[in-house]
Order: sequence, then C-alpha cells, then structure tokens
Amino acid sequence: MADNKTIEMQDVLRKQRSAHTQMRPEPMDLRKDRIKRAMRLLTEHSEDLCKVMSADFGNRSPHQSMITDIAGTVNFGKYCLKKMDGWSKPSKRSVQFPLGLLGAKAEVRYEPKGVVGILSPWNFPVNLTFGPLMQIFAAGNRAMIKPSEFTEKTSLLMEELVEEYFTPDECAVFTGGPEVAAAFSELPFDHLVFTGSTATGRKVMEAASKNLVPVTLELGGKSPVFMGESADFAKAGERVALGKMMNAGQICLAPDYLYVPESKQDEAIHGVWQGTANMYPTMLENEDYASLVSDRHFDRLQDMVADARDKGAEVIEVNPGNEDFGSSNARKMPLTILKGVTDDMKAMQEEIFGPVLPVKTYSRIEEAIDYVNENDRPLGLYYFGEDSDERKQVLSKTISGGVTVNDVIFHVSMEDLPFGGVGPSGMGSYHGVEGFREFSHARSVYTQPKIDVAKLGGFKPPYGAATEKAVKTMMK
Repeated sequence: MADNKTIEMQDVLRKQRSAHTQMRPEPMDLRKDRIKRAMRLLTEHSEDLCKVMSADFGNRSPHQSMITDIAGTVNFGKYCLKKMDGWSKPSKRSVQFPLGLLGAKAEVRYEPKGVVGILSPWNFPVNLTFGPLMQIFAAGNRAMIKPSEFTEKTSLLMEELVEEYFTPDECAVFTGGPEVAAAFSELPFDHLVFTGSTATGRKVMEAASKNLVPVTLELGGKSPVFMGESADFAKAGERVALGKMMNAGQICLAPDYLYVPESKQDEAIHGVWQGTANMYPTMLENEDYASLVSDRHFDRLQDMVADARDKGAEVIEVNPGNEDFGSSNARKMPLTILKGVTDDMKAMQEEIFGPVLPVKTYSRIEEAIDYVNENDRPLGLYYFGEDSDERKQVLSKTISGGVTVNDVIFHVSMEDLPFGGVGPSGMGSYHGVEGFREFSHARSVYTQPKIDVAKLGGFKPPYGAATEKAVKTMMK
C-alpha cells in the first residue's frame, strides 16, 4: 500500500515539476488565482471543516476553529494578495565603483523554487496546511501536502476539497500514516515545510538531506513566561490562561511554564486560576473547551502530572465547577498547575502541549534569564511587566523564535512578522516578506557593460602595472 502511494507521489511530483518548468514564467494573475481558490475552498466549506475538526478531537469549538483555522487563514490569503506584487519586484543592488558609471547593473530576482512539500500537523490542521500554502502560491510554486493521520477526517476532507479546487499539477494531498510521511519526506522536492515536534523534525531533516532539499522546520519547545515584579498579575494571569487553555494547550506557542518573583508566586497562580474560572466555569460539557486529541496524548499528560507529584511538586487542579473528570471518557483535562517544580521532572524536560502549567520562581530576574539561556532556545518568549529596563534586559539577553510583550502567542497572528524558531525550536520562517523569500530562490543577475572590465581592472593576463594598481586600490 505504502509502495503504491510512493509511486503515486513520485508521479505527481514529476508532473508538477514538468508543468512548472513549461509554464515559466507564470503570470502573477495565475498565482493570485490559486490563492483566491484556496480562500474560496476555506470559505465555502468552513462549516464542514469545523465539524470534522471537532470530530477528530472528540470536541473542539466551531467558534475556535473558525477563528484559528478558517478566518485567520483566509485573512492571511488577503494579506498575501495585497503584498505579493511588491514582494516579487526585483531588488536593485549596487556595483563596485566605477562599474556603475560604465553601465554595469546588478539585481536580485525572487523566482519560484518549483514544487514545495508541506508536512502539516494535527493541532491546527487547516491553518498549518493552508497558511504556508498561501505563500507557496504567492511565490509561484506548486505544492504537495501530507496532512496528519491523527486528524484523519480533516485530512480526508482536505484531500477531497483540494481535488475539487485544484488540478493535480498545481496542488495535491496525500493521506496516510507514518510510512507515507516517511516516503513523502524523502521525495526530491525543491523545498519542504514541516510543522511538528523537534524529534520528528530531526527525522524529516535527515530524510530531506538525502536529496539536499532545503527545509523550513516549525517546531516547538518550552516557551517561557517571564512575569516581572511590575506585572498586573490578574490581567497577566487571564492572558496566560487564555493562551494555555485555547485548544487545550495543544499549541506549539502555548506558554509552557511561568517564571515569577518568589514573593508574588501565589498572586501569579491566583491570577491564572481566576482567569481560567472566568472563561471556563465548567469544562466537561463546555463546547468552548477542546478535548485532547488522542488517548495516548491524554495518558502522556497524566503521567507527567503523576511524575511531578511523585517528585515533590504541589499539584493544583483548576476545576471551578468541581467536576468529576475521572468518570468521563471525553479526554478533557482541567488546567493543572505544578508548584515547586524541579528540573528532574518530565514537565520541565519535555514540551508539554496540553493544560499543564509548571511554575518556577526567581529572586532576581537574572536567574530566569540564565535558566532560559542554559536550555534549548524556545519558539516563543513572553514578558509581562511595565518596567522598561527589565523588559529590555529580558529581550536583549535571551534568544527565542519570537516574542510577545504583555500577552502570549499573539506575535504569530501578526501577518507581517516572520514566524519561526531558532535551533531546536525550528529553522526558517514564513509570514511577512520573509515567508515569500523562504519559498523563492534569490537569483543574482549581473549585467556587464561593453567596456573590457577585466582588462581595466587588471584581472587579465599578462598581469602588470594595472593589476598592482587595482590591488592597491582594493586594499586602501
């Protein structure tokens, strides 16, 4: 079965590349038409897509799916349509004196790479497929998509809809399990985008390296929240709770752990508790609160909490409605705050990706900065506080993919900012002009004037006085 799928994928890749080569240079109108069709697909089938996402999760609010997966992605398409003419203009570059005076010219052209592969994840299955696709199309490429098997119904519907709105030589979807994903990763694409865990990202990069395929890896990691002494702990707590509880914490940019002043620990925890209670007075029957995607993922989080408890953490369940989660098979889990965590706990070693929130304390902000710097560079970093010197210190002394100040996650929703990680949290980025360039080849074009520049510059044998003069000029 996987072998047949591999042959089919190889065949589509050949056809897409052949069509791409024959149609170069494709007019901008055609690129725009593909983006408009992708937007129409999402708009015309938004309800169906929200239904299948909810079915795949067990429960996921259609309102949340509309914001995060449908409307946000359509909006990003609009942004690309507005900006792509400017993005695609050649960039004039300077040439060394006196070549410019003699008529030499230099420019960089942003040209399509060809066929781009997208390996998309389960947590925002539509957004993280169609978001990159918008910029892949804007840059003039074709695309092949392998969505996640964990959200099987959504993947099958996307396959069906893409077939309806696109020809197979423009865009094609391939569903299947890990063996299909492995074969997909080994295809000789012109670029490959992967969103998922750091561990899988390593495998994808290794597979892509066999064909020297450039990769964009959108990974995750442990995104810290710094709360300064000057933070408004009630407001900060509610914002952290919103970021941690959306999609039940199954977000690569979810706040992973809090770092708070020792003297304000209880106030910070209460802020998160109260913020959660305000938004989710009950959870089990609450359509606004998502289920965890699978039994395996649910069990992993339960083990993480048990491990922290066994190693001495205080476990605080935020359960405002006093509901009995143990008797439910809905895979819903209340926000679980871990107080007094240590580095040997799983909760401080693995990316959490769920409603578990460890809290660490510092006596001086430098301790928190040092801790973040000693560990893998995170995808996101969050600072709450009104002390501009402290904020500057946190931002200038740490490295992360992106930053949101006085909130969490929001930097990813700014369409004009590049989104990406650094080191174990990823490489490359999309969104902004950077995303367009990520999926383009920056091609240098130099035009020589009529004059014999090599002779003038002393580059032409026999070497002599002109050569020595040129060397002296360069070394001045």
